[in-house]
Amino acid sequence: MTETKKANNYDLEEQTYQFAKNVALFCKKIPRTTSNIEYIKQVVRASGSVGANYIEANESLSKKIFIMRIKICRKEAKESVYWLRLLIDTNSEDITQTGLALMKEAVELKKIFSSIIEKST
Repeated sequence: MTETKKANNYDLEEQTYQFAKNVALFCKKIPRTTSNIEYIKQVVRASGSVGANYIEANESLSKKIFIMRIKICRKEAKESVYWLRLLIDTNSEDITQTGLALMKEAVELKKIFSSIIEKST
């Protein structure tokens, strides 16, 4: 693997880690209602799964497995957008700004993974 590819992989691994961490920190600030508890569980799982599956993709033994893992990353990023949107739309304005920034980042990750899939097939 070239140094450039290593750097790009690391950057995306770090970006997905920071995304999951920021989602978890965001969720700590949300009131614990019945619906919020369920939405928080889902968004924490989905956001963490983006990075975990990206690491798995980088360690894959075949191109087919790599593409499958990247597709899972994209799916989990899309799911993160969904749960973040529900949290934003069902809570007070004070969480909106952070939630929207996280949604934007999840959409960016989804686009990155879509691009990787296009270039890999």
